[in-house]
Amino acid sequence: MSLSKASSEVSPAFDISGDSSIREAEDRLREAMEELERRQRRTRHLHPPCDHADDSCVANAIGNLCQSFLLSYGVRVGIGILLRAFKLARGHSYASLLDLKQLVSEKDLIVREEACRVGLLFGGFTGSYHALRCTLRKWRKKETPFNVVLAGSVAGLSILALDDSNRRRTLALYLLARLAQCAYNSAKSKKMFHLWGSHLRHGDSLLFSLACAQVMYAFVMRPESLPKSYQDFIQKTGPVAAPIYKAVRECCRGSPVDIAALSIYLSNRRTSKLLKLEEFPSIIPCSMIHPDTSSCVAHNVSATSATFRKTFPLYFSLTFVPFVVLRLQKFMTSPLRTCWHAVTGAVRSTTFLSAFVGIFQGVICLHRKVAVKDHKLVYWVAGGIAALSVLLEKKARRGELALYVLPRAVDSWWYILVNHHLLPDIKNAEVALFCMCMGGIMYYLEHEPDTMAPLLRNLIRRFLASRMSNPGPLPSRNTSYTYLHTLDAKKKPNAAETETSVSQTYNLEAIPGL
Repeated sequence: MSLSKASSEVSPAFDISGDSSIREAEDRLREAMEELERRQRRTRHLHPPCDHADDSCVANAIGNLCQSFLLSYGVRVGIGILLRAFKLARGHSYASLLDLKQLVSEKDLIVREEACRVGLLFGGFTGSYHALRCTLRKWRKKETPFNVVLAGSVAGLSILALDDSNRRRTLALYLLARLAQCAYNSAKSKKMFHLWGSHLRHGDSLLFSLACAQVMYAFVMRPESLPKSYQDFIQKTGPVAAPIYKAVRECCRGSPVDIAALSIYLSNRRTSKLLKLEEFPSIIPCSMIHPDTSSCVAHNVSATSATFRKTFPLYFSLTFVPFVVLRLQKFMTSPLRTCWHAVTGAVRSTTFLSAFVGIFQGVICLHRKVAVKDHKLVYWVAGGIAALSVLLEKKARRGELALYVLPRAVDSWWYILVNHHLLPDIKNAEVALFCMCMGGIMYYLEHEPDTMAPLLRNLIRRFLASRMSNPGPLPSRNTSYTYLHTLDAKKKPNAAETETSVSQTYNLEAIPGL
């Protein structure tokens, strides 16, 4: 009786996990058991077990393909429907919101082909990636980073589902920026390399400013270097008409201004009779840039408010629809809170974009108050100054916006260099670049996930829909694996809880009826 009492008093005080010698012994035992398993597999010509439990490799690949296709298809269609609803509501046609013919008709909602292409891109990548991983695991009889890189690179050929080379190039450059971010974070964490000034608080805002400077310069001076859809978005968002930008471009280059086109545009404007059109002007005056009002301040205020009204539906759709589709369980738990977060996020992002437009136009007008000759670098500087409006966004969003605009800037810069014959024009180079980047991204996702931005990491894991993001018990594991897994659980309880919470958040299959 006394012995049992003494043992009960001693055992709590004796902490095995805190003893360094015990931990070292566990580490050595782990390594020995892993080496034993590898030798057994080599002897029996077995491959490492797959991570999809009782499902066959083919069923796992097809299932993930279908799930990713439906997710991406649903996101694209949902955004299209919501934008269509905003358009009907803006025209005060509220009753038509309940009319499916007007809301989702083929004539007014043309998203079917684009949604299918987006679905084939994401679904094709997910399914082929899982299939290739299983194939390489069985063929090479080992699991190495090479498997991940090769599977990701080959699966990247799904980018061919997009028929527009400009969109493919933009997406490839976006992934290149993300891959560079992962490589830099990895090198910095290992104390191998870091950029001077990387510790600065507003380094992301500086990067965004430089990227926006190049984009706005390209929009005014070299619009052909930007994708057509991007040109249209900037043109519709801003308050200055296309003929005016054309005249500014010709003026800066010293070319004759198209007076006929300017006359047609200014014919119905208020101050058109007071304007004197010249074939070789030194600068395009403010009276042509905003002919409907003589006040630059009033024009910029009007442009800011108009931009807010035009872009709020877009930002709300981009915020609300992906959140509902990708986090349906969380939305069903608290729908009002989700809508509130979507509205506040959209208001903040729309305010940032509206301020960008107002500041850009303000810098242009200010230049005309103090200068008598125009110069193309003015628009580069104006874009950089206007980009400071990104400070209105959340800190976490600034880096995301910088990495979103940076590929556009690089794309424009690349086009200009190719146009000047400083770089070769290689056909389908964007496909090879996308494949290379996907191989690198999948390596960092699998082996160094902390180097990736949380948004990108969670998004890829959600679309991959694999056991990597939805871990579960695998009955095919042997006793040694179970013991090793137990040791890991003892050492990293918080990590296990974190993975469980991520699985519960992103697991659509856990909802009844889906």
